[in-house]
Amino acid sequence: MEQITWSDFEKVLIVAGTVLRVEPFPQARKPAYKFWVDFGPYGEKKTSAQVTNLYAPEQLVGRQIVGVINFPPKQIGPFVSEFLLTGFPTDDGVAVTAIERPVPNGTRMA
Repeated sequence: MEQITWSDFEKVLIVAGTVLRVEPFPQARKPAYKFWVDFGPYGEKKTSAQVTNLYAPEQLVGRQIVGVINFPPKQIGPFVSEFLLTGFPTDDGVAVTAIERPVPNGTRMA
């Protein structure tokens, strides 16, 4: 595996946000939800994520998650994704990366 420098890591804006809204995304090729997340000073951003195997929408609203917010927007069917919701693949589906204790929205990962 290639090693990176600290300056490489600093280029990735990984921040905390609170999930405001989650809706089914029936137009997606694979089962997915549409998310709207409050990233504090970075504003509200939206994305699509394939986490339907492990979560119902109501289980995600109000949770703090970890997102990468400096990727360029990506068109996913009729929806534009503005950040990457991070998670870990398991045999049962993707487990969303969550924050153990509340932090201000927009807090950058250290």
